[in-house]
Amino acid sequence: MNNKGEEMKNTLARKAEQVGDKIQGNWNEIKGKLKQKYAELTEDDLVYAEGKEDELYGKLQKRLGISREEAEGAIRSITR
Repeated sequence: MNNKGEEMKNTLARKAEQVGDKIQGNWNEIKGKLKQKYAELTEDDLVYAEGKEDELYGKLQKRLGISREEAEGAIRSITR
């Protein structure tokens, strides 16, 4: 992989880690806001385990019928 590709990969990894840290630190608040915004989400949809952000995004995608990017955006908009 060239330097540009490696740099982008590292940047994406850092951003994912930052989002994961924000999710973990404020999960109860985030969960409440997601339930307000998306009433169709269940407690099972909103089970979060540290390091398992991909599973959370997958559950949101499936339940809400949205893309991965939209699921990440929904979390990011709440964690800002």
